[in-house]
Amino acid sequence: QVQLVESGGGSVQAGGSLRLSCAASGYTYSSNCMGWFRQAPGKEREGVATIYTGGGTGYYADSVKGRFTISRDNAKNTVYLQMDSLKPEDTAMYYCAAQTVYRWTTCNTRSTVDFAYWGQGTQVTVSS
Repeated sequence: QVQLVESGGGSVQAGGSLRLSCAASGYTYSSNCMGWFRQAPGKEREGVATIYTGGGTGYYADSVKGRFTISRDNAKNTVYLQMDSLKPEDTAMYYCAAQTVYRWTTCNTRSTVDFAYWGQGTQVTVSS
């Protein structure tokens, strides 16, 4: 049974930082695509950043480029999202997700398609 367990969310003031972690178990972690998505109230879920666990290449939404960094620790089957220079518009529930098999087209476009496994979410709140 695949489990994705997120941690690291919380409340922070604008300009602050948070690091999210996603630990995967029961999952073929190597050479696959995992990522972080977020959903604010009344808005659609959007792909924030994804990463190919085999090579470490990351793909980012334009709204977070230069502020967020996705990384992975293959020894721990864990993906991280370092979030710096946070803005109030980053406030959302953040979800970790993983593809069943690696699909480059939906990994690099951060589409929710092909992401079959999801964590329970962790709330990030940024105050101005």
